[in-house]
Amino acid sequence: MLVVDAEGGLLDRSVADLPAFLRRGDVVVLNDTKVIPARLSGLRERDGSVVRIEATLHRRLSPHRWTAFMKPGRRLAVGDRVRFGERDDRACLLGVLDATVVEKDDGGEVTLSFDLSGPDLEMAIAERGVMPLPPYIASRRAEDDRDLADYQTVYAREEGSVAAPTAGLHFTPDLMAAIERAGASLVYVTLHVGGGTFLPVKTEDIARHRMHPEYGEVSRETAEALNAARAVGGRTVAVGTTALRLLESATGEDGTVRPFAGETAIFITPGYRFRAVDVLLTNFHLPRSTLFMLVAAFAGLDKMRSAYAHAIAAGYRFYSYGDASLLFRAD
Repeated sequence: MLVVDAEGGLLDRSVADLPAFLRRGDVVVLNDTKVIPARLSGLRERDGSVVRIEATLHRRLSPHRWTAFMKPGRRLAVGDRVRFGERDDRACLLGVLDATVVEKDDGGEVTLSFDLSGPDLEMAIAERGVMPLPPYIASRRAEDDRDLADYQTVYAREEGSVAAPTAGLHFTPDLMAAIERAGASLVYVTLHVGGGTFLPVKTEDIARHRMHPEYGEVSRETAEALNAARAVGGRTVAVGTTALRLLESATGEDGTVRPFAGETAIFITPGYRFRAVDVLLTNFHLPRSTLFMLVAAFAGLDKMRSAYAHAIAAGYRFYSYGDASLLFRAD
């Protein structure tokens, strides 16, 4: 874990050292979303022709509709029928898992309307889907049963994400207990992470970049705990950019965190005035990503450039299963 203090000082530490950087009264905010096996393989059937396709579910729109990133998306048209699973695969206890393409945009994202709905659809996806591992892992090996646990935080409980909130992958029950022994408390929010979070920014004008909406919830209990802690000088420590974006979406101009249940497409870039979060634990992010823009906004662009140069020279690991950084907000 690379610690970047408010003045730009750099310390090489371990995530196990996190409690030493917390104060009594701080509140550590964890995103308790749970990754679903959102990648599905299937066949597109049209006028007797069959094409193999892959779908990564992205955002639930209703009990029977999902948006998805499709490969090859150019081979799909509105009205196409897609059967997920092999033709003779009867593993799904509920029968075939079929969907109709009802919308398609120029970026390859489609809206699928499934024949199944609600819990029946969720069960069928769980039976036929695989964990949506990041491409740099999936391209090197096939998914296995261990991924069901490894690509999941130890506190995951609310199903709905198609990518893990990776800063939380560092946490263990022992670390969580140590945080509480240090006098900080743990609270939970839920932001269902969509695949669009990790898409690179391709426009020269970043204001034209479109963030995909994601559903999140901040309970009244969590909001009250955060507000009470801030009133007596406690800091809000977000574990991951997902927790930070949700908290910023739920916080008013006066700094009060309010209960929240809905979608957020907040896009944080340098110049943003943070209202809720004081400290951020996050992994290392790629250039030209919305996530690097967020950490540059949080800690300062020059400090993050220096920190990333140090991390590369010191051999820190990037990506989802990589190392962490602990950032203190630039005022």
